[in-house]
Order: sequence, then C-alpha cells, then structure tokens
Amino acid sequence: MLVFRYGKGPEVVPPVYLNGSPVRVVTSFKYLGHFLTENLRDDMDMERERRALAVRCNMLSRRFSKCTTDVKTTLFRAFCQCFYTCSLWCNYTKRSYNALRVQYNDAFRILMKQPRYCSAKTMFADAGVPDFYAIMRSRIASVWANVWQNSQQNDILALFTVNPSNKILKHWTAVHLDENGK
Repeated sequence: MLVFRYGKGPEVVPPVYLNGSPVRVVTSFKYLGHFLTENLRDDMDMERERRALAVRCNMLSRRFSKCTTDVKTTLFRAFCQCFYTCSLWCNYTKRSYNALRVQYNDAFRILMKQPRYCSAKTMFADAGVPDFYAIMRSRIASVWANVWQNSQQNDILALFTVNPSNKILKHWTAVHLDENGK
C-alpha cells in the first residue's frame, strides 16, 4: 500500500489487512512502468528514465558503431526519444531534469562519436534531430491534445481541463512558454 503524503499527510498509518494478512506500507511503487512516490515527486521516475536511456545508448553505440550516420540517427530516434510517461512529470527538481537532458545530449554525442565539448544545439540541428526540449514539448502536446479531445465526452477529464489551479495543467502550459513567459 502506498500512502501519499502531500502537505502534512498522516504521520501514523493504521494497519490495513487483506484476507487477514497485513498490507505492507511502501514509500514508492512502480505502476505500469512509472514510479509513484509517497511525496508525489517525479525525481525517481526521471532517474529510472535516465538510466534506461544510458543503457540503450551504450547498447546502440557498441552494436552499431560502424553504421552510417543515417542509420545511427534512425536508431537514436527509435530507441532514445521515447521518454515513457514524461508527460506526467510535473513535480521534480531542476537537477533531475538537467541530468536527463545531459544524458540525452551525451547519448547522441556518443552514438555519433562527437567530442564532449561540441554544441548540443548545433549537433542536433546538423543531424535534423529534435533536442531534448522539443521532445518534451511534443510529448506533452500530444497527451494534452488527447485529454482535451476526450474531455468533450468525459466529465472527469472536462474538470481536469478547465481547472486553472490544476498543477499538471500549469506545468504543461509552462513547458510551452519561453523564459520570458511568452
């Protein structure tokens, strides 16, 4: 059992029994590949994704080091741009977000045998590959479009789309704004 401790939350959780056996209380739980934590933070899930990206990148760079740039780019798009459940991330530290972004940049550098000091922006532009921020905006826009479209037939989703205090909605909007708020 996972008890979400948002704000003050319960200090003591009474025991819960299922068929006479006590249910264990945990601080985090992996559900459909996404880590949920008691404090509702996304850092653990972002670290899971960062590690998975590192593994995929290392596998690609070992197995396909002698392939052409076009093949490597196609493989990178297929294996390193998925970021499963990233559209759910809205409560995380800058450190976690930057670690994932750096891993994404380094993955492409390693695969393309680029030096560590080369500009990520130029590297992605030259290859015609979206950078980390573009991937995040794209994933969020895709989920938001589906939520918005389905909110016309679903009252729960309709509440989600019109509530201006909704934390996920605020985050999704902020991702699409530049540093000047435009």
